[in-house]
This record gives sequence, structure tokens and C-alpha cells, in this order.
Amino acid sequence: MDNETASSPFDETRRTVLDEMRRTLNRVSCEEVEALVREVSEGGRIFVAGAGRTGLVMRGFAMRLAQLGLRVHVVGETTTPAVRSGDLLLIGSGSGVTERLVHYAGNAVETGARVAIATADPGSPAARLADLVVFIPAPTPKSSKKSGGQGLRSRQPMATLFEQSLGVMLDACVMLLMSRLDETERDMFARHANLE
Repeated sequence: MDNETASSPFDETRRTVLDEMRRTLNRVSCEEVEALVREVSEGGRIFVAGAGRTGLVMRGFAMRLAQLGLRVHVVGETTTPAVRSGDLLLIGSGSGVTERLVHYAGNAVETGARVAIATADPGSPAARLADLVVFIPAPTPKSSKKSGGQGLRSRQPMATLFEQSLGVMLDACVMLLMSRLDETERDMFARHANLE
């Protein structure tokens, strides 16, 4: 049987995942994403933070920012410096209620740093502290029933749809940053880790 026409449990699941991601990403505001790209490209230091699987997505984005030649730090690493005025803290949080992420946002605001968040709940405590919110309308277990996902359902477990959509949105930001900063893939690869 042809792989393209075969109907199997994997084929059905693949279609479900891709359809959910397409619907979610089509509802992400282009203006919010472009504002995030502008913030990231301003030239200041960038701090990224997230917890759990979302934290792993944020670490992947930090790697790409470093490969673009930007000054980036992952919050919680032993070499991360103090945040200060002029810096940008970028948080990824589906619910926007994770205590330590809300704490990070509050600390950043107190120092005069700007705060951006990608979240499924724009009314959450972390989002209320942010200067810029990128709303990703995907359900998460901890989001408020009122705003989290705004009625969008997912057959995927937990916050998987949010994490996937966040990763793709941030990868799109990398492509936009490449154009804005006039960086090529070759430039980025020259900054790729070589202690491997």
C-alpha cells in the first residue's frame, strides 16, 4: 500500500496533530509576533525562561538567538548575569501562573527590564506584568477556563499543542530575525557549538 494513501492509526494521529497546529497558529496575531521580533532585535541582552517542556522549547530558541549573534542567557543557568534596565526577559508559559516565572517577571519589572511572554492565558499573573504578550490559543491544564485556549480543544495530552505551537512560532521568529539582522544560515553555523 502507498504510504500517502494508507489509513492507519499513525496517519489519523498525524492529521489530527497537524490540523490542530494549523488552526492554532492561524489564530496567533501577526502583529504580536512581529512586535516580539522587534523587541528581540533591539540589541539589548535577552533572558529566556520557561518551565518543564515549555522550558525546553525556550532553551532551543535561546540557542538559535546565540547562533544569530545575539546576547542571550537562559534564566537559572549558573553563568546567567543579573537582569537590568534595557534588558528583555522573554517567558514561555502556557498557563502564566507558574510561581517562579511570575516571580522572574516581577523582578525584571522592578529592575526596569522589559518583559515579553508567549502564553495561552493573556489574563494570567505573568501576562499582566508583561509589556508584550503573544497569545497562543491552545488549551493547557492550568489555564483559567475563561481565557486559556478560548474554547479550542485538543486531542493531544496536557499542554502539547501549546508547546508545539510555541516552538513553531519561535522558529518563525528566527527566520524573521535572520532577515531583519541580515544573517545567513552560514553565519549562524559559524557560531554553532564546536565543543562536541
